[in-house]
Amino acid sequence: MAPKKIDQVGSKPQTEKKLRVRVEDRRVKAEMGKVKEEQGCLRDEQRKLVTKFNEIATQCDELKEETEMIVKESAITRAKLLLMYGILKARESGDLVQADILTRFLPDIVAMEKANAVLDEAKDEDDP
Repeated sequence: MAPKKIDQVGSKPQTEKKLRVRVEDRRVKAEMGKVKEEQGCLRDEQRKLVTKFNEIATQCDELKEETEMIVKESAITRAKLLLMYGILKARESGDLVQADILTRFLPDIVAMEKANAVLDEAKDEDDP
């Protein structure tokens, strides 16, 4: 078999073309590497943001629970104060029967308050 003849005139543009393709290929690969690094950085930032968001959501839930507890305590305190005020007014007006009836409710409210506190403590101990 005879060796192939290479046409010198025809091979020069092909060589330049191949060279341009190689240069373009290297440039694209370099750009792809940069893009890959940027995507990695973006993923890391996204993970950090998701973690922060979860922490904020947890804190929000805790604040809601604390707020509910304060509202409950405030309502119980208000009921006790209103009852005590009613007892004082009944005594001032000389209505001892009414004062006695209202006085009997006060230990019930205090007992309910203590029972709620015990239940809340038990609930807190059960939660991890």
